[in-house]
Formats: sequence, structure tokens, C-alpha cells
Amino acid sequence: MTNPPIIALEKVSKSYGTSPVLRDCSLTVARGEVVVICGPSGSGKSTLIKCINALEPYQSGSIRFDGVEVGAKSTNLPKLRTRIGMVFQHFELYPHMSALDNIMLAQVHALGRSRSDAKTRAEALLARVGLADKADAFPLNLSGGQQQRVAIARALALDPEVMLFDEPTSALDPEMISDVLDVMVALATGGMTMLVVTHEMGFARRVADRIVFMDHGEIVEDTPKAAFFTAPKTKRAQEFLGKILAH
Repeated sequence: MTNPPIIALEKVSKSYGTSPVLRDCSLTVARGEVVVICGPSGSGKSTLIKCINALEPYQSGSIRFDGVEVGAKSTNLPKLRTRIGMVFQHFELYPHMSALDNIMLAQVHALGRSRSDAKTRAEALLARVGLADKADAFPLNLSGGQQQRVAIARALALDPEVMLFDEPTSALDPEMISDVLDVMVALATGGMTMLVVTHEMGFARRVADRIVFMDHGEIVEDTPKAAFFTAPKTKRAQEFLGKILAH
């Protein structure tokens, strides 16, 4: 790898009390790479990506984002988080604000954009995620899939260098999933660096460069997509794939 990775985790461990959640996790992500993280429930996937933008603290190891140690006391976390977009399982939109205002808010407060510039950017992003006609709608009046697309637009509004997705389709009805995945595929094919926790193996096959398989807080496999789907190295990954692909 000629350029240094934009994300580098080295031997990251985390526990809740005496229960280990992450054990010696090491991982790098290059600019422009799409990495899918999969594994059974409770394997530490969501915790791992939340540690990357310090939504979760970690006890040992190192996480560097573009050379900056995420866990260092001197790190400016609000500034760091403008560079790392995050999309959650449960949309986390402000219910009392319209779709447009949800997307404008952080631009004005975190980036210091004027309201007119923030509005122009928000309108363009709503169009990009196929919701140009929903600018004035409140979250309550949007379907789950529409809310998630607004959440993606909100994350993109800060012009992040990396997008983190934490099971973005798991709270959605099946017919809404494809609209959200289509937006994510377009992002991936457009060159966005992405780290995606998901069980959507069709999405992984289409756009992932690498698959990271986790179990019991450990990274068990970190392998190119083709190798993972044709010949996973470990029995745990083989069993997981067998179950997922059987559905």
C-alpha cells in the first residue's frame, strides 16, 4: 500500500466491565476502499466502528484516522467527526425538524456554513438520495427507508472523507431496503471510502473490496471479497455464510 491507510486499528480491545467486546482487533482501510464487516449478532461489529469516531471508548490499542490518534485526549473530536460520516441502524433524525432542516443543522453548527449555503447543499443531497420532494416532510411522515436516506444525506452534508454504516438496513421492511442500498452502491461506485456493518451479502458482493468477518469480538478473517465468498478460511465463517446465503 503506497499511501498510508486513512483508518488504522492496531490491537484494539474493549470490555464492558469484565466482559470483553473487542479482542486485539487490527484493521486498515485505504482511501476509496469499501470494507464490509459481517458476523453473528454480538460479535462486536457495531462496537468496532463506533470506536473509530470515538462514540465508544476503547481500553487498549490504537485507532488512527488520517494519522490522528482517535483516543488521545488532545484530539478534537467534533472536528474529527465532521470528517467521518456515520449512519446508524435507527435513523436518529430530529423528529421536530423537517428533512431539510435535519440536513442543514450540522452544516451550520459544525461547519459554520451560512443557512443559504446549507440549504442549497441539503436540497442537492435530497435530490441525490431520491427525496427532492420530501424537503418539508417530518420524520413521522416518512417511511423507514426514506428516513434512512435522509440520514445518509445528513451525514454526507458535512463532506466526510469516510462513511461508517452501522447495520443501516436492519430496521427496515424488506421492500424499503433496496432504495437505501441503491444510494450506498452509488456512493461506493463514486469512490467514497466506506466501512459497512451489514448482513446484506448481495450488497457486499456488488461493491465490497474486502470482507472482515468477526466472531466473539475478534477479527477472524480479513480477506478480498472473492476469496471470502468462494473459500472462507475458517469453519466459523463457512457456517455463517451458509446460514446467511440460505435465506
